[in-house]
Amino acid sequence: MANIKSQIKSNRKNVKRRLANRAVRSEMRTRTKAALVAAERGDGVDEARATAMKKIDKAAKAGVIHKNAAARRKSRLAKRLAAAEG
Repeated sequence: MANIKSQIKSNRKNVKRRLANRAVRSEMRTRTKAALVAAERGDGVDEARATAMKKIDKAAKAGVIHKNAAARRKSRLAKRLAAAEG
């Protein structure tokens, strides 16, 4: 346990940030999986794809994931959706 006041405050901030980042990452993964399921079923693919891409972009903008990681995720998702559709 930290003894220094500034470190105690930093620890509190880190916990809040970790929880917020975890929520963003979880939502991003959920929307990605939903897009893949929609592609397999064949209904609502465009909307699910747009939502997933948007969540990935927002995660990158917020610094939850790196911008190159976001680009990679979007590329892989697009490939998988194209394969599932056609």
